[in-house]
Amino acid sequence: MTGFSRRGACPALSAPMQTGDGMLVRLNPLAGEITPKTLIGLCRSSARHGNGIVEVTARGSIQIRGLTAESACLLAGEVDALGIAVRTGVPVDTSPLAGIDPTEIADPAPLAAAIRAGIEVADLASRLGPKVSVVVDGRGRIGLGSIMGDIRLVAFSDWRWRLSVGGDESAARFVGEFETDEACAATLGIVHAVAALGRGGRGRDLDLEAVSAAIEGSERSRSFAPPSVLPDISPARGEIGSLAISACLATLAMGEGTDEVVISPLAGEMSGRTEGDAKDRDLHAASFTAPAQAPDSYSEPTAPTDSSPIGILPLTGSRIALGIALPFGSIDASTLIQFCHDAATAGATGIRPAPGRTLLVMGLDPASADTLAANAKSLGLVTSPADPRIRIAACPGAPACASGMIAARDVATDIATGLGESLDPTLTLHVSGCAKGCAHHGPATLTIVGDEKGAAFVVGGTAKGLPAAYTAGYEAARGMGRLTKLLAQERKPDENAAACLARLGAKRLAQALAQE
Repeated sequence: MTGFSRRGACPALSAPMQTGDGMLVRLNPLAGEITPKTLIGLCRSSARHGNGIVEVTARGSIQIRGLTAESACLLAGEVDALGIAVRTGVPVDTSPLAGIDPTEIADPAPLAAAIRAGIEVADLASRLGPKVSVVVDGRGRIGLGSIMGDIRLVAFSDWRWRLSVGGDESAARFVGEFETDEACAATLGIVHAVAALGRGGRGRDLDLEAVSAAIEGSERSRSFAPPSVLPDISPARGEIGSLAISACLATLAMGEGTDEVVISPLAGEMSGRTEGDAKDRDLHAASFTAPAQAPDSYSEPTAPTDSSPIGILPLTGSRIALGIALPFGSIDASTLIQFCHDAATAGATGIRPAPGRTLLVMGLDPASADTLAANAKSLGLVTSPADPRIRIAACPGAPACASGMIAARDVATDIATGLGESLDPTLTLHVSGCAKGCAHHGPATLTIVGDEKGAAFVVGGTAKGLPAAYTAGYEAARGMGRLTKLLAQERKPDENAAACLARLGAKRLAQALAQE
């Protein structure tokens, strides 16, 4: 390892991040999936060297929590021994079902591979910040609309792509439409422009003139082959191995050999940085003007329209996958081990981490998928897209995190259990142990956040927002129940939950929370 990553960096396996409950590492299997047996080995390693909590992030990465400086190095060695090759370099994200999803407009994998190759050939990764990423969305069953990306490519046909810059689908600024080869060239040109801004540069920092110049420059100086003839260059250079482990053991002292800022547990993030960036959501007012090649019928998307990856997912041919979600993206290693045993018994060939804090179990037939779904439900996993837990973001909170002032996941569980399907489907809920808001950096319809006064209720904002009302921490779940009843009574037919809460105002919310 080369030192411990600063706040805001991506806590890769080779650079753990200090958080309120120990060190955090994040990994993405290079092959896209791992066998049930291998995932069992990873869970056991997590229990030996961390706190036994395994997470899948909103972006579809695996996280291991509660590590120490020494145990993080031991974990890295065991990941290598398990044969799990991990992705490194600039993330170029596609659907985990890319190429085998019959609903895709286009297979994004070849274009993504070409972009990765171009980035590697130009050695751009070393000049880019750790959060810079590219999203290539084939518009299949598992959409990537809510995933942040400095550059986004979305399939318009099997050979044309819409390119935008900075943010998720709702905030990204539309640039233009390109054929596949042109899309690759334009993307690499923009990545070069971001790299020229320095390690702090992001796609959102480029104005229209800079983006246009980058695309024109890439067309004039294209020196790489089109995607169809690019060599299969692996992005895994720098995978975990003996050299990485040796480097790790040589830098056990926090911050040794690095200029990065060292973070204390209280200043670190209790759940690690989520893989989005709230700043990307604030760019609607700075939209690009669509260039001439954009079709007259094009209108910029107003919100991500991702479908749920939970449930039975038909694949090409006669294959299917089963999608299940982890409650609030988190599970103890022993429970996940039992699920993996059940998956192996059902005949699963592999398990893929996926966006939306989900796992996709591959290689099943319909009968075995039904049996495995029932087993997963009995283990407390999320098996239905109607489960209220998938609409609640919650960090570990107290006592797992030193920064937590309320037991965020206990509160979230009580809310989901108590309200069930009566939880307003138009309401997004964030429960945060403290004002850092690690589980959800963007605004939510309602945020419950712990502070020195108890549980603060923030309407239409983030965990750092101005509270509209307070209740005692132990009353937070019951308080949410009272607000749910108030919404049911007061909502007008044409109102969503956010509009109703805003109309009622802080005084009315405080009165509802104070009711016995």
